[in-house]
Amino acid sequence: MSKKTTATGPVQRLQDAYAQGHLSHEELDERLHRLLVARTHGELVSTLAPLPEEVAATPSTIAVAGGRIRRRGAWRVPRFLKVESAYGRVHLDLSRAVIEHPVIAIELHLGTGKAKITVPRDAIVDAEDVRTGWKDTLYRTRRRTRPGGPTIRISGAMGFGRLKIRHAWR
Repeated sequence: MSKKTTATGPVQRLQDAYAQGHLSHEELDERLHRLLVARTHGELVSTLAPLPEEVAATPSTIAVAGGRIRRRGAWRVPRFLKVESAYGRVHLDLSRAVIEHPVIAIELHLGTGKAKITVPRDAIVDAEDVRTGWKDTLYRTRRRTRPGGPTIRISGAMGFGRLKIRHAWR
């Protein structure tokens, strides 16, 4: 994953803050440099933390009537992601995804079929708001997590199937 790909959304956020008068020219230069040399998610978050919150965006939706939904590799995760499927499998792999926001909300609306979500190793997962009609959600909290990871909030409803959430090995 290149630094340019990682920083596209945050760079725009810094430019918007500068255009709105929240940052001086010197602060913009300093933060852009810190953003472009950041190696961890925590460094990205600390660079953007003092900025005003962004306006809430509409959710991005992935929907199919039947079949497979699969996202993996270096895909950009929106702040709000809605996944809809009447029947079929869902696999969202966030382990190598570009996560620009400190909190990601994933809303599931699944009829039948399994769902698997792989989260980054240092992520904090909140899956308390998932309702399942048949099988319980499988998720074991990691014993040790490094600070600075994103928070993944999973909500919604599943009919017949199981939601399995796991942390990436690397």
